[in-house]
Amino acid sequence: MQRLTIEEYREAEKLPLVVVLDDVRSMYNVGSVFRTCDAFRVEGIALCGICQTPPATEIHKTALGAEDAVSWKYYHTALEAVEELKKAGYEVLAVEQVEHSTKLQHFTASKEKKYAVVLGNEVKGVHQEVVDACDGCLEIPQLGTKHSMNVSVTAGIIIWKFASQLLLF
Repeated sequence: MQRLTIEEYREAEKLPLVVVLDDVRSMYNVGSVFRTCDAFRVEGIALCGICQTPPATEIHKTALGAEDAVSWKYYHTALEAVEELKKAGYEVLAVEQVEHSTKLQHFTASKEKKYAVVLGNEVKGVHQEVVDACDGCLEIPQLGTKHSMNVSVTAGIIIWKFASQLLLF
């Protein structure tokens, strides 16, 4: 299966994407995001607010060791993470259903940029002040009776969008 060792992963070229988790409560969701980020060699994860950090049994249960490979940093708030990422030259996009959001199917990532995406709390979403600080918002169109998806599922869809446009498969 040509799997990388953790050392090889750390040295490998990364998808120019940072995933910011804004107050994600469930450690199982955090672990799932780690595992998806590992699968697509995402540059890193920003764990913010009430997000738990590794090492944690519940994170490991779904991350299956990806928490040891994927780079991560803790911030007291997602707003701190967004401000730092913007200063470092990232285009920061919240994943939210808001007025003037860009539907995911209409978004095209540029190979000339590096990106960060902010995913919110399982109930409340991305904090409004964080949405306001972002460069824009992405929205995943939904056709059913619900107007939200599990945060780890959302992460998978969003990460795939960036990977499919920025990585050679």
